[in-house]
Amino acid sequence: MAMLKLSLVASLLALCVGTANAGLQQEKMATCNKDAATQSLKGDARKVFMSSCLKAAPASAPMTQQDKMKQCNKDATGKKGDERKAFMSTCLKK
Repeated sequence: MAMLKLSLVASLLALCVGTANAGLQQEKMATCNKDAATQSLKGDARKVFMSSCLKAAPASAPMTQQDKMKQCNKDATGKKGDERKAFMSTCLKK
């Protein structure tokens, strides 16, 4: 019985997350369509614009921990030992 409840809760959580992501994607599509219309884009120019617009991360989206790690590793190039360790610690806390 407990396993069934756990499964139901997990399913509901997945549904909520999926619905939220779908809503964000719809908002993004609407914004990109509006921007393309404002610029009077048509044909191939519109396709290229829409593709890049939909791939772009929203400005308000916080950087994921994985993205932060990639950026900090890139910025730490050339640093070694304790210097790198201290830099990475500070960088990841930002």
